Amino acid sequence: MHLLILLLVVSCQVTETLHINDDGSGKIETASLRDEQSYMQLVGDNYGIEEKFVDTSYVFNDYITQYAENFSRLPLAEKEVYNKFKDVNVHIKKSSFDKEFRTTIWQDFKKIEDVVDLQKTENYADNLKHNYALSAEEHYYAIRYTFDGTIFKRVVDITDPVELKKQHDIISERKIQFSNFKITQSYVLNYHFPRKIKSVSNPNAKINEDRKSLMLQFILTDCLQSPEITAFEVVLE
Repeated sequence: MHLLILLLVVSCQVTETLHINDDGSGKIETASLRDEQSYMQLVGDNYGIEEKFVDTSYVFNDYITQYAENFSRLPLAEKEVYNKFKDVNVHIKKSSFDKEFRTTIWQDFKKIEDVVDLQKTENYADNLKHNYALSAEEHYYAIRYTFDGTIFKRVVDITDPVELKKQHDIISERKIQFSNFKITQSYVLNYHFPRKIKSVSNPNAKINEDRKSLMLQFILTDCLQSPEITAFEVVLE
């Protein structure tokens, strides 16, 4: 993991919000916001001379269309992966003037099993643009969801144990390096269900007063070191 990327991760707040309707349809959204106070501590004097402005939105299918020549050369298996992302929406704002660096990615779904691993959206768009091989990605875990009407599961699969170990060690070193800074690096799950919650497998989950929604909060770097800690099960009444 490059130092700049890690600096952004260490000073980031990520919120994943999920709404499931009575019929199993719904919407999922991830919002990544750079915490300016944290980032300022980490980059020092470079913070004041930062100049960047981006405000753009796209649907993933726009990349498939725009880079159709690259897409056409892909193996069928890779095309199938990208096609699952077709309806994913992205909005990116990076403004040094407003001091707002936020990326929002969302997907409407008819059933939760259709939800893709949203964290990979920007990487995959970049792949299509630059004609990179999907196999060159350094992702080492994958997130998926299941819901049968009563039992909901957030499942985390480790896809590359070697890369996981590598990233775990790198982040451990950086945690020591940044230990004297007061930084915000949260990963929050806000989930809303169509009926009242009977039980949650993670004892740290805070069930809201309506009994139909919950919140789970983690430290972001912990999630990157041990992605499986964000997996849990919810049973509805």
